[in-house]
Amino acid sequence: MKPTQRNREPAGRFRVVALVAVLGLSLAACSGSGPQTALNPEGPIADSINDLWQLVFIMATVVFIIVQGGLFYAMGRFRERKDDESEPVQLHGNTKLEIAWTIIPVVILASIGYPIVRGIFDVRTIPEGPDVLQVQVTGHQWWWEFEYVDLVGDDGRTLVTANELYIPERTDVNLTMTSADVIHSFWVPVLAGKRDVVPNRVTNLTLHANNATPPDQPHPGQCAEYCGLAHADMRFKVHVRTQADFDNWVEGQLAPAAEPTEGAAADGYAAFTTCIACHNATVAGSDGVEDVGPVRTLEVDGVTFTSSLAPDLTHFGSRMTFGAGTFENDREHLARWLANPVDLKPMRPELNDIEAGRILGMPNFNLSDEDIDNLITLLEGWK
Repeated sequence: MKPTQRNREPAGRFRVVALVAVLGLSLAACSGSGPQTALNPEGPIADSINDLWQLVFIMATVVFIIVQGGLFYAMGRFRERKDDESEPVQLHGNTKLEIAWTIIPVVILASIGYPIVRGIFDVRTIPEGPDVLQVQVTGHQWWWEFEYVDLVGDDGRTLVTANELYIPERTDVNLTMTSADVIHSFWVPVLAGKRDVVPNRVTNLTLHANNATPPDQPHPGQCAEYCGLAHADMRFKVHVRTQADFDNWVEGQLAPAAEPTEGAAADGYAAFTTCIACHNATVAGSDGVEDVGPVRTLEVDGVTFTSSLAPDLTHFGSRMTFGAGTFENDREHLARWLANPVDLKPMRPELNDIEAGRILGMPNFNLSDEDIDNLITLLEGWK
């Protein structure tokens, strides 16, 4: 039985709707307006990656149009017609055509392959020289630790911070990276490509930013390798500053936090004893400067990394976020975090093993409202 016009209409409408849906999804996938887009590069390394993507996209589009154009032409020109049993001219064995469609793909692949290979070597080159900022990165479940190994205070202590990376504009930054637990992946889409952070191995990544970022609009970064329960909340921020502003930031970060002697902050410091099993801070008190809490190291391939159990809190009040770049650093979020961290971020603190150096989240210490208020006052004052 031949299909009637009524039978064919639903099928035709379905095909149109399906085509529109596919085109809509394809166009949506090309949006470059998201906060973690790689299509708005902010540095030369990201520029080179974006140039390669554009080259491949343009060439693939040209090939697609030619192939699909030829396909539709052949479907129309040589379709079967009623009462026409003739066959189109056969081209099998045509030497010139076979040579042509062998050489053309080779030229296309070489045109794509050469800049890609050259780009890989350029991106993987480790910058050297006195003007290169050296930062050692340690990935933890689920936060990031940054140590500026060449920035040393008067007391011999290097600058260590967590989850917010500060770099000067127009400067090569060499990240020497490892993991304290499982495989992570460091990714700042607008500045560079992804690079795996692997336990017991050292990997490198270069960052270079063209311009300083507004104070409240740092570049977002993300762990790009699934690493467990809170992988999606293992974020970080990259603040780009002018050289003068960066130097001022370094000076402030190398100074120790002050031990409060009175008021709510002093009471908060007393409650801070519940935190120093994992967190550490460099504090200046009446007895001088001391590191409160555990300070550990990690030796990988001859490189010594600072490997704390939890983020350093020395200058916690100067950070715009906490919880690995996930929550705004304000009293409301801090109060909720200190009351029960797992309510804000999925973690497994019941699996913590401090002796083994295995920390999978901050537990609920059942702090009183007064202790929470005092701790927040302390942390806010540690600029």
